[in-house]
Amino acid sequence: MAADAPETAYAEVPYAEVSSAEVPAPAPLTPEESLAGRQIALIDLLDRLLNGGAVLTGDVVLSIADVDLVHINLRAVIRSITPDGPAPW
Repeated sequence: MAADAPETAYAEVPYAEVSSAEVPAPAPLTPEESLAGRQIALIDLLDRLLNGGAVLTGDVVLSIADVDLVHINLRAVIRSITPDGPAPW
């Protein structure tokens, strides 16, 4: 321990004297209360989504008389591009 460091005193409390039953549980929040401080603009939501990236997938099947003629798998990765990052092409 360094000579110039202040000493910190801690109270010694036996484990049996502290109970979680003494601490009241927080009241559950209603949906209005939980979202009251979380208003976010659509542009901010899109910015967060594009910074993390998103993957869209889908399937297209063209069929006639219950016979599958064409099956197409679609996958798209959507992500923002930064000027200092590597080019994807």
